[in-house]
Amino acid sequence: MSTPPSESNAARNLVIIASLFVITAGLKAASEILTPLLVSLFFSVLCIPPLQRLKRHRVPETLAIAIVILGATILVLVITLIIGRSLAGFENKLPEYRLALDGHLAQFLDWLEHYGIRVDRQELASEFGSTAILDLVTGVASGILAALSQIFLVVLTMVFMLIEASSFPSKLRLALGNPDAELSDWSAAMVQVQKYVAIKAVVSLVTAALATMITYALGVDFPLLWGLIAFLFNFIPNIGSVVAAIPPVLLALVQHGVSSAVVVAMGYLVINLVMGNMVEPRMMGRRLGLSTLVVFLSLVFWNWVWGPVGMVLSVPLTVIAKIILEHSQQFRGVAVMLGADTGETSS
Repeated sequence: MSTPPSESNAARNLVIIASLFVITAGLKAASEILTPLLVSLFFSVLCIPPLQRLKRHRVPETLAIAIVILGATILVLVITLIIGRSLAGFENKLPEYRLALDGHLAQFLDWLEHYGIRVDRQELASEFGSTAILDLVTGVASGILAALSQIFLVVLTMVFMLIEASSFPSKLRLALGNPDAELSDWSAAMVQVQKYVAIKAVVSLVTAALATMITYALGVDFPLLWGLIAFLFNFIPNIGSVVAAIPPVLLALVQHGVSSAVVVAMGYLVINLVMGNMVEPRMMGRRLGLSTLVVFLSLVFWNWVWGPVGMVLSVPLTVIAKIILEHSQQFRGVAVMLGADTGETSS
């Protein structure tokens, strides 16, 4: 007696859902091991374009990998040093900053009450007070620093990833059981992934440089830290630039008053309007955006699974998954659901 198709599909869907739960639990349990590997994967994708460029200039593969790895290692060391030194100084001044911010918050609440607007001070302080905001910055920076501090594992993993990158197509054909399998869709997807990550990194780097210049010019403490935070959070569309601007704006308020905070806020606004709405779309060539709901859910989910590193890299990973799904006939509908509108997933 054959099983009805509806029952078969229901059983298959239940197995898929159960498998997803098991995989998610495994990812969360192995977060300490996987977060450095995730950082390695991110840097490896960034390293592939310069590696390919060196090989096109007839540089031997071994030497090209060595050059790229050396550059990536120096970059990781510099980032680790910036975060470590800035975070140490930031944590030393944290009590001072909290007192000043709480004082400004109390003055703002007094002003509201003067006009008859009453707010629960305790609840507001717990949700949006200095402790919640500054702890978010400290937590993100500490999480990134913890992942980067395992620099030996990160660099060693990158070496093996870059070595395996050139032989991956042939291995995939063998895994599929067809040495002559057509991989043009996958190749196109990988090219699109590399293009997305490279362009996003360049735009984020320019954004970070401008944010650093603004905070330095206005005398805000730890400008390199705010530039690095701007670089990382620029990978999160819609809300990332807003979150990255909050700490330096508040710090400008504490150090130099309202006028300085307004200037910093306006500077960040101009940077993100120009880079996010003009430069980046022009460089991308076509939209690769995600639904706002998907962005929010991916942030919540990957922050829960992998902490701050997962939160920062959640959207790039989701965009990469979307690009790959776009090049799959079977799962193209999923890419449509992830996108911001139904017209952006056309290949």
